[in-house]
Amino acid sequence: MSRRVFLKKTGVSVAVLSLPGRYAFTREADKPNILFIMTDQQFADIMSCRMGKKYINTPAMDSLAENGMLFTEAYTANPLCVPARNSIFSGRYPHETGCQRNGQTIRKSEFDHKEFPCMGTYFKNAGYDTGYVGKWHLWYESENKKSHGFDLTAVLHGKGHDDEIPAPAVEFMQRERSKPFMLVVSLSNPHDVCQLARHQKLPSGPIPPLPPIDDRPPMKSNHQPPVNESDAMTLIRKSFHSSSTFPVGNYDEDKWTRLSWGYYRLVEKVDALIGKVIEGLKQSGQLHNTLIFFTSDHGDCHGAHKFNQKTVFYEESARIPFVLSYKNVIKHGTSDTLVNTGVDILPTMLDFAGIEKPARLPGRSLKQIALGQSPRDWRDCVVVQNYMTQGGKVNGKIPKVKGRMVRSKAYKYCPYDHGKQREELFDMKNDRLETENLAVKPHTLEILKQHREYLRAFAEKYKDDTALEMLKQV
Repeated sequence: MSRRVFLKKTGVSVAVLSLPGRYAFTREADKPNILFIMTDQQFADIMSCRMGKKYINTPAMDSLAENGMLFTEAYTANPLCVPARNSIFSGRYPHETGCQRNGQTIRKSEFDHKEFPCMGTYFKNAGYDTGYVGKWHLWYESENKKSHGFDLTAVLHGKGHDDEIPAPAVEFMQRERSKPFMLVVSLSNPHDVCQLARHQKLPSGPIPPLPPIDDRPPMKSNHQPPVNESDAMTLIRKSFHSSSTFPVGNYDEDKWTRLSWGYYRLVEKVDALIGKVIEGLKQSGQLHNTLIFFTSDHGDCHGAHKFNQKTVFYEESARIPFVLSYKNVIKHGTSDTLVNTGVDILPTMLDFAGIEKPARLPGRSLKQIALGQSPRDWRDCVVVQNYMTQGGKVNGKIPKVKGRMVRSKAYKYCPYDHGKQREELFDMKNDRLETENLAVKPHTLEILKQHREYLRAFAEKYKDDTALEMLKQV
């Protein structure tokens, strides 16, 4: 689909895009615009502001981080596209929405949008102009505005790709209006790393030629599986490596470094498009009254523990970038507050917009923290969920493993519903690369008990029966 055809289908005037800054805006004084930018499959530290510029340069992401608050301990609700996105837009945990994996059989018309109101609905009902541009991957019906609340839904389908996203996003922000706007910009990259691993054509177009191996990022220092890895994760690795979806089982140094190098190029590609969106916001004259959220739905292992892609609880898969930027309002810096983006983003948006948070939403607002104030009674941990079903056969069967992850300030605890040795415990202060599972060590028994109780309390409060069943087996 050409850019001009896409703009025509979404009702965007090509001519108007050549006149940035021509509009005068009036709006309700105490309600900020909200711009929510989301990439797909980006690990938290894959930005040059986090890893330096030797192998990557992301000026747009860096600018957001430098002019806002970067949350360094932000985790997805489930490290997989559809479950993560449905949590973000409903503000509910995956076990509540019922969405724990991609490809679940459900007709979108059957998803109860009254029980799980969408982000767009909250802001539409509060008097905002609402828009959604880009990748969808939600259980809400994109064609049914009553199900999601977005006035504009310029959704990419088929062969559409990220290059088409900035134009309708900028046009929406530059419209004359008397109300604040809430706009989602949902980008697909660096998701093309999946095709890159399979040596397939990249949906968003080619990346620069591969340089010599000495000019690529080196092999990851946590490339090997953790010592004492759980039975479940060993099984899942075998399952993934037996599938053409994850063809990395026989990768050597050349192929792994090729994958990392290409992954960084895809992040740079999406960063350039984010830069266009931010520039359009600046030209509209509304940067000073727009609250910007930047995150990703989940990460990508790109070689950590011999995995590629997502789904698993290792940091590269589960921890994601998360930035709040609001000119002259949000404190600049970083925060190590534990965040679950699936349940915390929506309450934070509502809080800044002065919209009352419904009791059904389990998450917490980060507004107080973003303003530089100490949070009151913050949580001891965040809980992440997964259901790993995407691999190939092992001993004639495709493994289906459910897991839970409890991330406290100092540790990461992961129980699974499979195997003899079902638990993992990582020391996140002294072993951030997750190289050794301490769950089998006698001296960690009290720490294990504490984290089991963290999960039990969560499961009882939010009726997570799967987690309660797991705890009976450990």
